[in-house]
Amino acid sequence: MASTAAGKQRIPKVAKVKNKAPAEVQITAEQLLREAKERELELLPPPPKQKITDKEELNDYKLKKRKGFEDNIRKNRTVISNWIKYAQWEESLQEVQRSRSIYERALDVDHRNITLWLKYAEMEMKNRQVNHARNIWDRAITILPRVNQFWYKYTYMEEMLGNVAGCRQVFERWMEWEPEEQAWHSYINFELRYKEVDKARSIYESFVMVHPEVKNWIKYAHFEEKHGYVARGRKVFERAVEFFGEEHVSENLYVAFARFEEKQKEFERVRVIYKYALDRIPKQQAQELFKNYTVFEKRFGDRRGIEDVIVSKRRFQYEEEVKANPHNYDAWFDYLRLVESDADADTVREVYERAIANIPPIQEKRHWRRYIYLWINYALYEELEVKDPERTRQVYKACLELIPHKKFTFAKIWLLYGQFEIRQKNLQNARRGLGTAIGKCPKNKLFKGYIELELQLREFDRCRKLYEKYLEFSPENCTTWIKFAELETILGDTDRSRAIFELAIGQPRLDMPEVLWKSYIDFEIEQEEYDNTRGLYKRLLQRTQHVKVWISYAQFELSIDTDDRVQRCRQVYEEANKGMQNCEEKEERLMLLESWRDYEEEFGSFTNKERVRKLLPEKVKKRRKITAEDGSDAGWEEYYDYIFPEDAANQPNLKLLAMAKMWKKQQQQEEEEEEDENEQEEEQQVPEGKDTQESPETEEQEPVAGRENQTEKEYDDRDDEDESSSSSSDGESDEDQKEKTEQSKPDSEKQ
Repeated sequence: MASTAAGKQRIPKVAKVKNKAPAEVQITAEQLLREAKERELELLPPPPKQKITDKEELNDYKLKKRKGFEDNIRKNRTVISNWIKYAQWEESLQEVQRSRSIYERALDVDHRNITLWLKYAEMEMKNRQVNHARNIWDRAITILPRVNQFWYKYTYMEEMLGNVAGCRQVFERWMEWEPEEQAWHSYINFELRYKEVDKARSIYESFVMVHPEVKNWIKYAHFEEKHGYVARGRKVFERAVEFFGEEHVSENLYVAFARFEEKQKEFERVRVIYKYALDRIPKQQAQELFKNYTVFEKRFGDRRGIEDVIVSKRRFQYEEEVKANPHNYDAWFDYLRLVESDADADTVREVYERAIANIPPIQEKRHWRRYIYLWINYALYEELEVKDPERTRQVYKACLELIPHKKFTFAKIWLLYGQFEIRQKNLQNARRGLGTAIGKCPKNKLFKGYIELELQLREFDRCRKLYEKYLEFSPENCTTWIKFAELETILGDTDRSRAIFELAIGQPRLDMPEVLWKSYIDFEIEQEEYDNTRGLYKRLLQRTQHVKVWISYAQFELSIDTDDRVQRCRQVYEEANKGMQNCEEKEERLMLLESWRDYEEEFGSFTNKERVRKLLPEKVKKRRKITAEDGSDAGWEEYYDYIFPEDAANQPNLKLLAMAKMWKKQQQQEEEEEEDENEQEEEQQVPEGKDTQESPETEEQEPVAGRENQTEKEYDDRDDEDESSSSSSDGESDEDQKEKTEQSKPDSEKQ
């Protein structure tokens, strides 16, 4: 029992964690690693430098290093970097045989490692072991024939050694594997360096068969051209055209062929090549061909040839666009503009007929807006270019029959047709067409255009009838009433104008009544009918109490050249002020008073100026609650409000607040005077008993401060939570008042 008890005592007790809450500062693994790197905890100090003084120490050093390298290789034979380091170390000691042995051992481990072969061959070449290097390269290209780097190094070594035949033999072996294009170009450049043009030509022949691409045929032809064999170059291009045929033809081949012939000054051949190519290559794939053909014609062709090239190219583009989308009216506009500039009338008519045949599938005006301009351009072309009025009339009639007038119409077409008939001196047809338009589908633009036409013809009776029809169609249009009245005024019939205005203002619905009333008032002023004008102003003020109407009324009275104009104007302002006292828009009321003030500044006496000045409001800053769209409280915002003297007299809490402000100001002045007296008494060393007489007066001020706070509270409650910044800044709490009172007491009383 004792032994077991002793055993239990030997077991250390595990500390219990009382607070298992996470620490305030958490340390991440990234922070631990960063701190370890900053402190460089894992950096080992560099090994000490060892100086070798005799051969025995050198052998020991070599033995130690070799043992280390062998141990690394033994641990992981597949790490080729260990083998390369070992071999390079042996090479640095001029132990070429040992280095070669290490490379051979490494190749037994991984004979497909490209870096190993390159390092092995470079080692042999550095030590001028040419035959060994050749042997290594032969072994490398035999085992890995698709590694181009071996071939490049091998051929470069042979050429540097001057072994041209051996280098050519290596290239021949390489070409048997049909390598990439750069390898062929390297072989060709090798032969050209030794002036072997025929051998380079034979290489090109094999090259274009192994890599049958257009760019390679073009390079072959440029090779022949460069060495002066023009006929051979042309033959290469012709063979290339036959080789690719029409299925795999490319515009780049024809462009290169044409440029080749252009260099030889064979311009007719160039033109034939371009035309041959344009006939066989799809147009969407022949953009570059068109471009080069155009440039060629600009340089060596005549004007007609240039225009044919450009027009044919653009015409084909537009044909493709309209075939892809027949309702693409913008493409039709561009196409028609092209054919109008370069084609005869029959061709243009054919294109126009094809264009207008594409009627919009939906009878909605927004889909017809662009389409209708095809008809307009067609009619204008027939009238202005072809000079065929009969065909123009047929175009207009066909267009008007096509438009579904019951759903929508285009006033522009009717007006253009009417103007066309006027130009043809056929007034009867013009009136008949416009009358049909008004009867079928009346529109504001149609009425305005027809009335303008009759005004130009000085047919005023017809204008009156048209205005009557117009007002029957749209009686709420104030502009029409005004224009009708202006027409009668111009004709000198003021009674008819006044009657028209009276009818207009009597309409139950108007789109711009303020403009109509202003025009009526201006009309009466022009006629110098001032009593009628006053009557109009009074009638207008019965409908609206807008401040601008009052100001305009006052300015009107002031503008009349009479003796009592100033008194009349002041009377208008007084009536306006009285009428706008209950106006909710305080800014408008302020605008009226400012206008009245400006008037009195110019024409009034001092008494009148003071009277108006006392009517001006006081600008105060207030706060109010903001409610969000969802009904939640969004805080407070500040705004400016105007308190007019009449409004302040009707609100007793405002008077009480003003009295509290005055009492507060007076109290502050008294406190300042008491402080000055206390300072003077201390300087004269007056006994302390005299200072204590001020304390009852100070204590009596506290309840008044409380009444001030109560007054401010009542004002805030009655103002619907609108708080004035001026009133809130003046009110103070009881504690602030006591603190100020204590500061005003002398030191003896505080003790």
